[in-house]
Amino acid sequence: MMRRWMAAALAAAMVSGAFGPAAVLAAETEGEAFDYASLTDGEDQLGRILEAGKISIAMEGTWEPWTYHDEDDKLVGYDVEVGQAIADALGVEAEFVEGKWDGLFAGLDAGRYDMVINGVDVTEERSEKYDFSDPYVYIHTAIIVAQDNDSIKSFEDLKGVNTANTISSYYAILAEEYGAKVTGVDDLNQTIELLIQGRIEATLNAEVTYSDYMREHPDAKIKIAALSDDANLVAIPLRKGDDSASLREAVNHILADLKESGKLAEMSEKYFGNDMTQGE
Repeated sequence: MMRRWMAAALAAAMVSGAFGPAAVLAAETEGEAFDYASLTDGEDQLGRILEAGKISIAMEGTWEPWTYHDEDDKLVGYDVEVGQAIADALGVEAEFVEGKWDGLFAGLDAGRYDMVINGVDVTEERSEKYDFSDPYVYIHTAIIVAQDNDSIKSFEDLKGVNTANTISSYYAILAEEYGAKVTGVDDLNQTIELLIQGRIEATLNAEVTYSDYMREHPDAKIKIAALSDDANLVAIPLRKGDDSASLREAVNHILADLKESGKLAEMSEKYFGNDMTQGE
């Protein structure tokens, strides 16, 4: 478990001139506060962030509810609030930079951004190139059924059931593995129409996709019948190596605090309509 220090300890370190004044803000809370400056010698990425007083966070800004612009053209979203919470905990300014997906990682690689917060799934390929934070979202596969369907309560109940998904998609293959009869469709809207009309009994998709649909169609008479035990992990990619090690430790500590306090769950409920921050 990482060490905790009193606010005065960080203030004393600041007097010595080791870090910029922004780092002091991390300790300006009542009672005990974590000493993020103690994680760095001042020469690595975290040290440079504290010295500069700002952290650069890359995101698309076009992917609701993760990062998008509201009616007033203000950048908002679940990941925006996560990024702001990280900056606040470090006592630095959050500098959000928007761009296209590939450009986000190119900028991270080039050192233009400190991190990417954009609903990034942890994959084996990405893990070879980046060091990820601990997961802060767990996306389970959902069985979606009509609201009055009580016959399907588990993935085993899909045997012999009529479902619909995009042909050759992960979800279509998974449904077939459980013995379902899969009808090919073009998109989610077509799938839900078939479900509501009673022409199929279920469909499989990501829990977050269901949440997105319900946010746009709150009166849709559908529900989640079951969720998979396994989940896709969403985390924050950082440049791989020792230079970012202390930043990763700091981010993990902040995410743990957000989860423990319930703030992360509140953010998830606000933007997704349910708590997707739990691994089980």
